[in-house]
Amino acid sequence: MNESQYREVHSGQRSTGTRAPAAGKSPDAVTAGVSVAGVVQVLEEDIIFGRLAPRERLVEDALMQRFGAKRHIVRQAIADLERLQIVSREPNKGARVRDFSLRDLNEIFELRALLQRHAAMSIPLPAATALVSELRAIHRDHLAAVEAGDLGAVYRLNNAFHDTLFAACGNRHLVEAIAHYAWLAHAIRSYRMANPVLLAQAAEEHGAMIEALAAGEREHLVRLCVEHINPSRDAYVEARRLVDPDWASDRERSTLELHRAGQSGFEPGRGDDNVRGEGAWARSR
Repeated sequence: MNESQYREVHSGQRSTGTRAPAAGKSPDAVTAGVSVAGVVQVLEEDIIFGRLAPRERLVEDALMQRFGAKRHIVRQAIADLERLQIVSREPNKGARVRDFSLRDLNEIFELRALLQRHAAMSIPLPAATALVSELRAIHRDHLAAVEAGDLGAVYRLNNAFHDTLFAACGNRHLVEAIAHYAWLAHAIRSYRMANPVLLAQAAEEHGAMIEALAAGEREHLVRLCVEHINPSRDAYVEARRLVDPDWASDRERSTLELHRAGQSGFEPGRGDDNVRGEGAWARSR
């Protein structure tokens, strides 16, 4: 799907499938050549930008009309999103954007923290000049997108920043695992995307990560990489409680507080002796 098709598909009201085609055009004309990957991309960004909320239904007929796509294209796109665990399907109820219990949040974000901590502990420091330069270039573009309110660019550049940063750890499988759980948290991350203050905070933290890389400050880098993910989780929790005050049990809330208190528990002075050592993963568990 090219950029003009993408923008046309996104024009219209927020809904799972009632956005009308551009005036004077048939659905096929608007979305000619739409593929499974194209539909997945648009729905993915609808979720990350909050246009599709947790528990919102994905109705095949409405999506077919919206994209001008055949049923098998829409079904395969939903199946792909289900495999990525950002859409769930219930018997006789169809597909919905995945909702998260507080236990889900605790477990997903605990794992994200472990993965990102280990990656940050494994990046050679001080970072190579080329890596720092590349991250600074992405950061400049990301800051400009945040200031312009261009959420599409913010999303893509945020992904590029983290992909580039964590790739420097040298462990491909670890990088893939970090990306997978970032995908899984799409609906949660949307609550940060929707908040200009939190977006500006994220951009500021990116800048701090670059400076920690350049200066070889591992403890600071690890702490930043772990704490960077928390605002989106906390914003999601706050929003869910506003909608449903009984959403989580007292025990689950206590567990969340423990996670908040302990997630950034990097051991001061113990990072550099395990840059690539066997003890790094053990201590991050």
